Amino acid sequence: MYNLNPADNEIMATMIGNFNDGSKAGKIQWGSAWWFLDQKDGMTKQINALSNMGLLSKFVGMLTDSRSFLSYPRHEYFRRLLCNIFGEEIENGELPDNIEWTGKVIQDICYNNAKKYFNW
Repeated sequence: MYNLNPADNEIMATMIGNFNDGSKAGKIQWGSAWWFLDQKDGMTKQINALSNMGLLSKFVGMLTDSRSFLSYPRHEYFRRLLCNIFGEEIENGELPDNIEWTGKVIQDICYNNAKKYFNW
């Protein structure tokens, strides 16, 4: 599911949980920030809304419908923003200062969750 209006972020993050029945972790995914939200503020607000209202650890991360080489910087930008968010929360004492745990969650969001979700 995708949204184009940042005012709907909390609704989207909450509503995707309505479809989870235990058959698959993160069964319904909230698509990555797209179109009007595909910039630092939009991506950050989406990640934070999903972290606060949903299940960020099962997020399949940044996807694209493009096979273009030019889409790769967008994925790198997403990873950097994600790492900054985790780093700031660790620095503020909001998450444990455990690099192994944090690294695993970030690796899952950036690669492992999509691999598992799409059965690759």
